[in-house]
Amino acid sequence: MSVLIVGATGTLGRQVTRRALDEGYEVRCLVRSPKKATFLKEWGAELVTGNLCNPDSLPKALEGVTAVIDAATARATDSLTIRQVDWDGKVNLIKAAKAAGVERYIFFSILDAEKFPDVPLMDIKACTEKFLAQCGLNYTILRPCGFLQGLIGQYAIPILENQAVWVMGDTAPTAYMDTIDIAKFAVRALKVSETEGKIFPVVGSRAWAAEEIIQLCERLSGREAKVTRMPIGVLRGVRGVARFFQWTWNIADRLAFTEVVATGKPLNAPMDDVYATFGLDRKDMTTLESYMQDYFSRIMKKLKEVEFAQAEAKKKQENKKKKTYPRF
Repeated sequence: MSVLIVGATGTLGRQVTRRALDEGYEVRCLVRSPKKATFLKEWGAELVTGNLCNPDSLPKALEGVTAVIDAATARATDSLTIRQVDWDGKVNLIKAAKAAGVERYIFFSILDAEKFPDVPLMDIKACTEKFLAQCGLNYTILRPCGFLQGLIGQYAIPILENQAVWVMGDTAPTAYMDTIDIAKFAVRALKVSETEGKIFPVVGSRAWAAEEIIQLCERLSGREAKVTRMPIGVLRGVRGVARFFQWTWNIADRLAFTEVVATGKPLNAPMDDVYATFGLDRKDMTTLESYMQDYFSRIMKKLKEVEFAQAEAKKKQENKKKKTYPRF
């Protein structure tokens, strides 16, 4: 089976690519910049240059492709807007996949997307789900709600560097999941006929509140966090200002997620039936505790090695000075 992966250079997309290659699929990646995707080629994937917003570039990418795994999304720093990439671009891709006779289409949405029509990306994801269901493609929709990888920059690094950890009041607990594990579901869906034409949540073992994650990081690092609480009203104000400037529209749309987390309602879903359908074992998935423990074990060991090397260098420097300037 030949698989086209879209968004392969992203946090999730690269894990999907790695997983598909490991399972023996012929993998092709649609990329805007081959230079930034050389690591995918080194892994064994075929690169094809194209852009979701340029529909003429898609037919070539889809030639001979059996399935599409769509992990693309606009980034806050992109010159293109969320609407251009996540709606216009996805409509282009879905239509092109249909015309090319693609047999399977795996789409990454967001948990509870339909419940937040005022949040641009959530609304677009919900609309894309409907469009995909109506277009006649054999689809599977996966709905994660947060990546473990994002917690490193949000919590771990600020604590290690003695910087502020920003927390919004009444943040909704979130069932974060490792992107490596989310990729397992995406690639597995290609083989499981019971996933066809259905929508599945893909979330972690339990929802974690910000305070719980901070406490875990403090315990594992042996350092105290400097927590700064941000009132939701301030973030809404920042979003309003960002909407005034075209080059910050994506940032404004991302800040709209404050409306999701401000509800205080856990972003979580039951997964027992999902594991049973996909034939995967919950025990094989990475928990937030083990993910953070592994990260801090590695980083604390590295820090100790650096501190030891610095101490040795300082000792050598002092000994050198003593030899250069002997006492009489």
